[in-house]
Amino acid sequence: MNEQAINKDLKIVSFKGGVHPQKDGKILSKKASIQTAPLLERYQVIVSQNIGAPPKVVVSAGDEVKKGQLLAEAAGFVSVPLHSPTSGKVEGLVDIPGPMGVMTQAISILADGKDEWTELSVSIDWRNSDADTLKKRIMECGIVGMGGAAFPSHVKLSPPPDKKVDYMIINGAECEPYLTADHRVMLEEPEKVLEGAAILGRAAGVKNVVVAVEINKVDAINAMMEKAAQFNVGIVGMKVQYPQGAEKQLIYAVTRRKVPTGALPADVGCIVQNAGTAAAVAEAVNAGIPLIERVTTITGEPVVNPGNWRLRLGTPISEALKLCGGVKCEPGKLILGGPMMGFAQRSTGVSVMKNTSGILLLDKSDVTQYESSPCIRCGRCLEACPMNLQPSALSQLAEAGQYENALKYNVMDCIECGACAFACPAHRPLVQHIRRLKAEIRNRTKKEIKK
Repeated sequence: MNEQAINKDLKIVSFKGGVHPQKDGKILSKKASIQTAPLLERYQVIVSQNIGAPPKVVVSAGDEVKKGQLLAEAAGFVSVPLHSPTSGKVEGLVDIPGPMGVMTQAISILADGKDEWTELSVSIDWRNSDADTLKKRIMECGIVGMGGAAFPSHVKLSPPPDKKVDYMIINGAECEPYLTADHRVMLEEPEKVLEGAAILGRAAGVKNVVVAVEINKVDAINAMMEKAAQFNVGIVGMKVQYPQGAEKQLIYAVTRRKVPTGALPADVGCIVQNAGTAAAVAEAVNAGIPLIERVTTITGEPVVNPGNWRLRLGTPISEALKLCGGVKCEPGKLILGGPMMGFAQRSTGVSVMKNTSGILLLDKSDVTQYESSPCIRCGRCLEACPMNLQPSALSQLAEAGQYENALKYNVMDCIECGACAFACPAHRPLVQHIRRLKAEIRNRTKKEIKK
């Protein structure tokens, strides 16, 4: 808990279920102010960085580019463009390790050391602009959800006409252990987050705009509460509970509305955007700055000096780790994101992307391999599941290959947060089993459609 006192006027909410890891690791970096990484010699910008269609590359080897210049254009509505993190020469397209464990295409840029900006779009008077103008700018600047999903922000702001949205919720929960990037952004740049929230609210045509923050970030809450009134944005506190930042749990905590099975937040009148995304939106609308960098937590017990760094897209993980003085010992695991929903990496050659919230090195003592044993029917996974599912039953269905029966247990509602596996005393790989069920069901559905 932070040293500051919680404001007595702060409303505190939560959801049913979830877990609270005792070792959350945030102490390592939560007091580390944001630092800006120095310019590198080379950046390798991964092309596909958003959910939906990857952008279409518009540069070729030998091209000279400026900082912020278009590298790839949006390839459809559910797509966003990609921009250069610095000025220099395009070396060409290269294959580098991707965050999901397979090789992926990236644009290699050799920096010229000048870091010279391209001509940016003019500032928009957002208070007097229409929604379409704001959404167009957000799309043109390549803004996506920066909390992990990387869903194009302008698409979220464009629900079907029959969906009446009245809530814009800015997700400042940052409930994943170890991660503190959003915490620092809200604490150090509260006006930028709040203005971005107000812009997003206007773009969506809603009047109820709130920033929801877990109460282990009291300093950030207080910093925003001091400025919130001038942007007509509310601040809501949330109990420290994982996965408080999951979209459906966040919506329930703030509004007490439940998103039905198979439905989207817009179906219950809500849109959720990340706090870092809100800050990026403010920069895009006020200064025409595209999303070419982000604040990322670099942390873990093996890291010499854990911290929060403003990294440009295309920064190799190997270079990012050098900023923190390297490592004290051989880590047990390298993860992009947090320990609950992040992805383990085999290589430090992976580059920072728009949704790289954290670079986490876990100590070997924290990645002990346990032997899985049969379910003891203790019910802890049921208590932990924030979606009120039956993870133990779904796990057994996966082992038996009963994919169709899994649909009766609402398997597709699983958000893969890992709370069930965390709580399981038998160390069963519950999330892996459920992912296998979901993947097989999707594959079978595709085959049926093709028929």
